[in-house]
Amino acid sequence: MADTASTSLAVAVAQAADDKQAVDVSVIDVGDVISIAQVFVVAGAANPRLVRTVADEVVERARLAGRKPLHVEGFAELQWVLVDFGDVVVHVFLDEARAFYDIERLYRDQPAIEWRAAASRPA
Repeated sequence: MADTASTSLAVAVAQAADDKQAVDVSVIDVGDVISIAQVFVVAGAANPRLVRTVADEVVERARLAGRKPLHVEGFAELQWVLVDFGDVVVHVFLDEARAFYDIERLYRDQPAIEWRAAASRPA
């Protein structure tokens, strides 16, 4: 089970992605099956420009919460941008790439975090 700090960051960046018109934003607790992260946030975008916009907003929202990414990759191609915060890894996919890689399929047995409900709760 993801800790509170990881869940809070994941909810914040999921909301950031949603605010910039990402589609099908999902938050998956992967901590029990992989050691590289506790939570994955997966979002889709209709075009490369939107992929950049969503990824930029994710980084900015995390910065406002006092977090900086450890690593970012994929800005050159804008097909799949990965933003790694250590405990939370954000995947922003161009819709076609998301369908091809189908990353959620790999973790379908892991619990989803209901980020919309968590985002609307008072802090």
